[in-house]
Amino acid sequence: MPDLKGKVIAVTGAGSGIGRSLALGLARRGATVALADKDAAGLSETARLLGNYPHSSRAFDVTDHAALKGWIDGAAAEFGGLDGIINNAGLSVVAPFADCPKVDFDRVMAVNFDAVVEGCRQALPHVKARAAAKGSGWIVNISSVFGMMGYPTQSAYNASKYAVRGLTEALHLELQVTDPNVSVIRVHPGGVGTNVARNSKVIAHMPGTPEGIDSAAEFEKAVRTTPDAAAEIIIRGMEKGQHRVLIGPDARFIDWMVRIFPVSYWKRIGSFLGGADR
Repeated sequence: MPDLKGKVIAVTGAGSGIGRSLALGLARRGATVALADKDAAGLSETARLLGNYPHSSRAFDVTDHAALKGWIDGAAAEFGGLDGIINNAGLSVVAPFADCPKVDFDRVMAVNFDAVVEGCRQALPHVKARAAAKGSGWIVNISSVFGMMGYPTQSAYNASKYAVRGLTEALHLELQVTDPNVSVIRVHPGGVGTNVARNSKVIAHMPGTPEGIDSAAEFEKAVRTTPDAAAEIIIRGMEKGQHRVLIGPDARFIDWMVRIFPVSYWKRIGSFLGGADR
């Protein structure tokens, strides 16, 4: 089982939530962490919590691909290589597809998918080189349960997370042949208590939704997992070299339901998930 001690792992979206918990969990296992987030204040707090654990941090938007490349190359140069990357940064908007402006849809895709593609592209040469020399490496991409099922008002988020799933599955199959020491892991969190829902831009709800509904509050009622617990599951998946990681009882439930009822799952679980607006 791969040991994370002495490894260098890059983490995006490390200013809060799962990303912060990943940074702390990896550092406690002896890894050096290179952290990124557009939220400079949040990133500074993560760095403060890390204390004397070896780390670096840089504030930038992951949609700035030049900055993303510079951060990855810089971490590899500073720490003598890069053993893995966790593409964790993400955001969402709330809107039926017909009501979602192109600029908002495209922003979700840019952060949740395009930046994951570029993170993989820039990190892969470093990770492959280290895996060849040291015997292990990681590409970890955060999808979602919404990368396994559709959800009303989440077409942009669904599209991005399904895309992450497809990218990660293909990369896994390729590297099994060319670089079997690199573990490519897709992660499907269920409800986790992060800021994603609270920070979501609410544009419109489904017809018939009660007026004044607080989507974030409704989501938080359904949360089953803390960021620390989610990070621990991901890190254990890295140590075990798992390809697919499900986080939370809701993720496991949804996984089974969409397998058993691939066409009619929504009729069976829509009310469980909170109807049209979770």
